[in-house]
Amino acid sequence: MRVSSALVVAAVLTAGCARKAPPSATTAARTTPVLARVSNRPGNLHGGVFVIEYHKIAAQEARWDRSIARFRGDLERLYKMGFRPITIGQFIAGKMPLAAGASPVAITFDDAHPSQFQILPDGSVDPECAVGVWQAFATHHPDFPVRATFFVLPNLWGQRSLVSNKVALLRSWGCELGNHTMTHRRLDRLSDDEVKAEIGGGAQILARLGTGIAPLALPYGMSPRDKSLLRGFQWKGGKVEIPAVVLVGAGPSRPAGDPAFDRTRIPRIQGIEGENGITDWLDQVEAGKVKPYVQP
Repeated sequence: MRVSSALVVAAVLTAGCARKAPPSATTAARTTPVLARVSNRPGNLHGGVFVIEYHKIAAQEARWDRSIARFRGDLERLYKMGFRPITIGQFIAGKMPLAAGASPVAITFDDAHPSQFQILPDGSVDPECAVGVWQAFATHHPDFPVRATFFVLPNLWGQRSLVSNKVALLRSWGCELGNHTMTHRRLDRLSDDEVKAEIGGGAQILARLGTGIAPLALPYGMSPRDKSLLRGFQWKGGKVEIPAVVLVGAGPSRPAGDPAFDRTRIPRIQGIEGENGITDWLDQVEAGKVKPYVQP
């Protein structure tokens, strides 16, 4: 989403890595076999695309909280099943960086809750926040990097003095920011002017952070009464552009190239247990009841 104006792109921070002794040729051949395909599933350009929705990452599971252990388990299971991360922007542009046999998964985080991304006093990423858990996983699985879409509210994960640094880090890893409005109000209960202020205000914040056109996550999955607003509108002398809109539930999306694909109503799978949660949908894939998109 964008308010037409010049944008200043945040500087990207770089972090050094400790060097490890390279494995011997014998060890490498034994532990890292070269695979012809990421999975044994045949190519399927018409299959469902998994867009997963997380909120808070916590020690214990709750309705809108994914436990740290289960979030780590989600990453592990997705990886073993041949899913590889993409952003919403890559999905709708049809430019998904996938190896042969891989299925795309767009992992999204709503609300900019502090549990998603925290930096410790020593400058390192909290290993128990979502980003920290994923970073640790990616260390052992470099083909499953931290690549997600964060639909933010103005709180921006807390730690106000570190917001620019966090945004720069996310961008350097290949993540993107999206709009989740200003105050998370149900858009179906607002006037057109109020809807524009909610979405446009979020766009202004993203513009100040150097984000251009960005997708929108509807609070509670509720569309405004005038659904044409989800395709963009004029506001405060500029154009607010909305390339994609994601919902709250409740299943895989059609691929972006499908004639029936609606970029203003992209469904998501909630990162929870139970019916229509991530575990349920992955079980259906393994049972052969759901055919995901697979890169030929």
